[in-house]
Amino acid sequence: MTDSLAVAVNRDGLHTLAVPTEFEAAGPFVVELHNHGEAAHAYLNLDDQLSTVAHIGATNHYVEAGESRRIYVETRDPSTWPDDPVRGKLKVVVGHGQETQYADITFDPECGRNEVQVDPDLATPAERPESETPPVLRVLPVVVLGSVAVLLAVAAVFTGDGVDATVGGLATAAAGLCAVAAYYLLR
Repeated sequence: MTDSLAVAVNRDGLHTLAVPTEFEAAGPFVVELHNHGEAAHAYLNLDDQLSTVAHIGATNHYVEAGESRRIYVETRDPSTWPDDPVRGKLKVVVGHGQETQYADITFDPECGRNEVQVDPDLATPAERPESETPPVLRVLPVVVLGSVAVLLAVAAVFTGDGVDATVGGLATAAAGLCAVAAYYLLR
């Protein structure tokens, strides 16, 4: 099912029409008038059968050269429709009656029930958060400080006695804590 009926005005010359021969709708739809030539008046009318379930607000529409116009065909509450589909004709006229064409319209509330409704928001890409710091750069200070601590610990253990050995042991413990912190930051 399509939600719009495209009508070409003046595409093949002045006061010409190209109207689809058939159209099916489950409810309201839009008639898209596309004017390919000189400015024109287009007249739209629903026959008596279609008028039992639908209506057009205005019947006469002016369309500038090279422009398009959307005409809404509104429907009454589907619960008031007959049980069977409603069939009728949409009359489209240009050139003050010079060209007339008809589209066979079927209003069937069941025609759209087998279609899957897709949320239009799915067509838009998801927003990406602003660039966040890569995990390697987040842990880089921990790795540098841990390496310095290990170097100081090794130097202290090999160069001195007493206090130096204690500081070296603490530095080694600090390096171990840095390694644990790096592990948890990279997870």
